Amino acid sequence: MLKLTDVHTYYGHFHALKGISLEVGDGEIVSLLGGNACGKSTTMKSILGMVKAKQGTIEYDGRQISGLPPSDVVRAGISPVLERRRLFPELTVEENLTMGAYLRSDKAAIKADAEKMAELFPIVAERRKQLAGSLSGGEQQMVAMARALMASPRLLIMDEPSMGLSPKYVETVFEVIQDVNAKEGVAMLLVEQNANMALSIAARGYVLQTGEIVLSGSADELLNNPQMQKAYLGVA
Repeated sequence: MLKLTDVHTYYGHFHALKGISLEVGDGEIVSLLGGNACGKSTTMKSILGMVKAKQGTIEYDGRQISGLPPSDVVRAGISPVLERRRLFPELTVEENLTMGAYLRSDKAAIKADAEKMAELFPIVAERRKQLAGSLSGGEQQMVAMARALMASPRLLIMDEPSMGLSPKYVETVFEVIQDVNAKEGVAMLLVEQNANMALSIAARGYVLQTGEIVLSGSADELLNNPQMQKAYLGVA
């Protein structure tokens, strides 16, 4: 479904991504792991067209999407859940969901999807008239996921979904990710620092370090890799 081949991205003269290649299959959950400033968010921004890759190809469903503006990437079927949720705090939960469907014109299907979001995310039904900025971090993460799904994507890219959440809500968020993947068939690329949680639900993973992929494999292979255990899983 998604394929990056030898992607290089720069910020001015700074070489942020140094030839990364990765794939996400149809309906698959894949984790992109690594510490701070390793290139995870830049990978996401390169896919979404928020920054332009200088070299390499980014394909979605066999179509070249490198260089497309973010709106066209979303229209193609890729939707982001941004770091720290980035909801519209002065809009209600219901209005935030409406913004997620901004590029759509199929009113009946939009209404049906809004009802589906209320079933998948009870907080959406309970707080639909409440301002999004008044919700807790965990509640906002649920609304951010629902808003992204309102774009009717086949691939969801989630940037640090566990960031700033209590341990209880981290577990809840990852359970919901699995639920959405299983029920809706939406593929997921999880851009995460929490390697243990991400690999507990992913089929495969890639590990970034200073803009390069240094490890890749199945979730089990990465969990049992000594280098991975020492650097990211807290195993001495």
